[in-house]
Amino acid sequence: MRYDDATLVLKDAETDPADLVTKALAEMASGIEGRLKAIETKADTTAIVARLDKIEAKANRPAAGGGKQEDEDAAIQRKAFGTYLRMGDRAPADELKTLVVSSDPQGGYLATPEMSTEFIRDLVEFSPIRPLATVRSTSSASVSYPKRTGITNAKWKGELQASESSEPTFGQVDVTIREINTYVDVSNALLADSAGMAEAEVRLALAEDFGAKEGLAFVKGNGVLAPEGIMVNASVGYTPTGNASTLGTTPADVLIDCLYSLPAAYRNRGTWLMNGSTLAAVRKLKDGTTGVYLWQPSYAAGQPETILGRPVIEVPDMDDIGSAAEPIVFGDIATAYRIVDRLALSILVNPYLLATNGITRIHATRRTGGAVVAPAAIKKVRCATS
Repeated sequence: MRYDDATLVLKDAETDPADLVTKALAEMASGIEGRLKAIETKADTTAIVARLDKIEAKANRPAAGGGKQEDEDAAIQRKAFGTYLRMGDRAPADELKTLVVSSDPQGGYLATPEMSTEFIRDLVEFSPIRPLATVRSTSSASVSYPKRTGITNAKWKGELQASESSEPTFGQVDVTIREINTYVDVSNALLADSAGMAEAEVRLALAEDFGAKEGLAFVKGNGVLAPEGIMVNASVGYTPTGNASTLGTTPADVLIDCLYSLPAAYRNRGTWLMNGSTLAAVRKLKDGTTGVYLWQPSYAAGQPETILGRPVIEVPDMDDIGSAAEPIVFGDIATAYRIVDRLALSILVNPYLLATNGITRIHATRRTGGAVVAPAAIKKVRCATS
């Protein structure tokens, strides 16, 4: 068989055709492989190989020192971060240079403050007149107390002498109901987001404010818009100290005079009322003969201190000792003073009035009255010469 330009020529008629085809294909594959080798031989790969060798050699070259410095910096930062996680703000100062609390972008946002459930409030002092006075409630605008102002005038007579007529005299004491009110505006967002805390604090603030204003009125109320206070009633008598601006040269004698100026029935149920600064001055007083303090401490829990054997109650709204002041009151407060309640503290929440502005208005109202109905049952101490 002879191969010439992909043409098969059969020279021997006895040869198998299949063998002829196999041999032809093998010769063709051998020719193609030869041509590919010739193409690879002609291609110039020397430059590419040389360039790759240079890049590999450069990558394998030892560092000049920059890489080592970067590794050391990373190690220092990891060490500082680990120290901060273990010790927090108590870590050494040189270890707190990576993350700091003072700068928000450098870690301050991670140190969020804790919101405590304890609420800090300023102290609100009350004058405790209500527990000492007589208190009643009413559904009217005022309460009138009939009062007997005089007794009959009986006379001693002989056996045949005729009796003379007499009659007691009467009067009336009116206790008028007064009103105190205010309102507070709170945003709906604050009410919703505070989980009820905002409204609760507003209610507590209103209760404390109304309690303090009520106590002040029962002591010094003018009787026009506010209830009449104990210190304002002109019919209440007083004991002068003998000095225009102090308790006098013998203040212990002044207290004794005030105590025994009242009838025994009132005196035996009497209570001293004064503020803290006056109480401090009175506690220093001693008996001129024995040197024993007039003030005596409480010997039982829940029992008040005593002065001259009678309890003393601290009333913050009383006067300090000073010129023309009346720093002390003594007497039977329950008999002398009446408190009439018409409406307890009422709180009305109105979410509709300012709804378009996203505000809820909280109204608070209190209606009560007070007045001195028995001036003879109490006595004041006045800084005066007479």
